[in-house]
Amino acid sequence: MVAVIPDVLAYGLRNTLVLAASATVVGIVLGMVVAVMGVSRRRWLRVPARVYTDVFRGLPAILTILLIGQGLAPLTSQWFRGNPYPLGILALSLIASAYIGEIFRSGIQSVDAGQLKACRALGMSYASAMRLVVVPQGVRRVLPALVNQFIAIIKDSSLVYFLGLLTSQRELFRVGQDAAVTSGNLSPLVTVGLCYLVITVPLTYLVNWTDDRLRTGARVKHVTEIDPRAIEIERSDREVAERAGR
Repeated sequence: MVAVIPDVLAYGLRNTLVLAASATVVGIVLGMVVAVMGVSRRRWLRVPARVYTDVFRGLPAILTILLIGQGLAPLTSQWFRGNPYPLGILALSLIASAYIGEIFRSGIQSVDAGQLKACRALGMSYASAMRLVVVPQGVRRVLPALVNQFIAIIKDSSLVYFLGLLTSQRELFRVGQDAAVTSGNLSPLVTVGLCYLVITVPLTYLVNWTDDRLRTGARVKHVTEIDPRAIEIERSDREVAERAGR
């Protein structure tokens, strides 16, 4: 188990985080585009967004990764020179964008429709109202779900090993699998499993903390910031007013 730790830290952990972070960034950009298209009033924008989401959410992740990684390899050989790493990121990004797009869409649609009407009544264009008022509120409401999606991408990054990564490109699972085959026992897989837990469990607690903070943090802060002397002064003023009323 100890012998595999240098490779886990040097290659596995680094590549897993690079794959997950890259796919998340690209997925957020594409997901926002899909979400805005999905809530558009124009049918020719909504339909492609719906088809895109259904396709990448409906296919198994491993099938999408193999189709993109192997299917696009001949077409992209002049740019990537047969390197499957960028295609692995692209495949993870497309899968993530379908889920993130749905997360953004639900957040945007959870904002009260009256706010959009109020913006239009103030003379703002539809695009400005969405960009400055509606979308920021929707994104804030789905932050916990985005962290959950990042955890899912970290776990899905292990599927990229099917594309045949080079030694320096191996992610956590591939490092553990290669070491398990060489050593003849499962201790390397246990080691990489612990690495996944070290990453994902704190993120899970971060999701719960963020969710609680967004739902109750503002109200709790308001209550704790009330000065007891202000309550006493208000009570005295009320008593004086009642006596004066008599």
